[in-house]
Amino acid sequence: MKNYFITAVLSLIIGGCSAGPDEGAYLIHGIRYSDGVPVSVSVNEGGIITRVEPIRDNTTTHGLYISPGLIDLQINGYKGVDFTDTTLTLEDMITVTRALWETGVTQYLPTVITSSDEILQACFSRLSKYIEDPRIARSIPGFHLEGPYISPVQGFRGAHLEKYIRPANWDEFRNYQALSGNKILLVTVAPEFEENITFIQKAAVAGILVSLGHHNAGPEVVHRAVEAGARLSTHLGNGCANEINRHHNPLWPQLSNDSLSISIIADGYHLTRDEVRTFYSVKGDEKTILVSDALDLAGLPPGEYIRGERKILLTPHVAKYPAEDVLAGAASPMKRCVMQMMQYTGCSLKSVVHMASRNPGRLMGLGTGELLPGRRADLIIFEFVDEEMVIRETYVAGEQVYKKSD
Repeated sequence: MKNYFITAVLSLIIGGCSAGPDEGAYLIHGIRYSDGVPVSVSVNEGGIITRVEPIRDNTTTHGLYISPGLIDLQINGYKGVDFTDTTLTLEDMITVTRALWETGVTQYLPTVITSSDEILQACFSRLSKYIEDPRIARSIPGFHLEGPYISPVQGFRGAHLEKYIRPANWDEFRNYQALSGNKILLVTVAPEFEENITFIQKAAVAGILVSLGHHNAGPEVVHRAVEAGARLSTHLGNGCANEINRHHNPLWPQLSNDSLSISIIADGYHLTRDEVRTFYSVKGDEKTILVSDALDLAGLPPGEYIRGERKILLTPHVAKYPAEDVLAGAASPMKRCVMQMMQYTGCSLKSVVHMASRNPGRLMGLGTGELLPGRRADLIIFEFVDEEMVIRETYVAGEQVYKKSD
């Protein structure tokens, strides 16, 4: 495999123009994901993209693509590390972050799921301290709280434990938010309870992104929730009972409401090809977001595991909760969703990167996810080999944090 290279310079000339304000910058070359044009990306000492310019000598790209890094808004854990674990350590967080860099993820929201009040308090207290560590801080802007304010009904609650599910409580949540250092940026809520609609209103006013998920709300309730401030649907098509009314169900109103973006798990197992194609046809690459929903078991050998008081069956491709005949989470990183999305829909590389990088970056206001001057230089260099997305290099704020060995 040919090596991709990065050239650091103190003074440089690009296209015959003096470097000027780019003094002290360095260049990264690659084939731009959006149009197939070989480009030179100039990054300053602060890790910000200053220029993106076409280059004539495409031999410097070595046939490798360059794009913004992937942004995963829903990841429960990875490589044996569970974010809803009161024994979580800083070293665990560093291990996960480094492993995700290898898969092309430059930013992610550790996702804490339905648990007791005591466990949630302990988790956010730990997480808030860990993400201040400079080794990982730039990759973890905040957290996603999925539950406990979701549907208690079997099927709709998924693998979340019923005994911990409860109506939304704003004071309880404010305590979690304080313990998190005001870093809970996204919360998944079921809207079919009056307390939860009030919660959505308060969360939206507070600047927290509210997503509808693990619910059985009909059209009127979904539209009320959107009016209250909800802006996203969590892993649409999952967290849903196996049998639903063909007319009155949670799917149609979430698809039809133009104010809702959707996140989907396009790993090839959580949704069928037809579901993915239909969702994408409705929402397009402007309002579709890819998430992994990876469980802590992702990356471990297949088998039976005890996690969160549940017996989980890990297959090579997905985690199952046999006791209730539901899926418990994904076993694949985001890059698999990128490949599967293109294979299922025939969408372009530009479109899939929008869904995996630009859209989550914009929705969360992260200032990342786009290959543009002024954006933080969270970048990946990659190629496609045997229908797999192979990450060659990963950069966070301009710093190379991963390079694949040949």
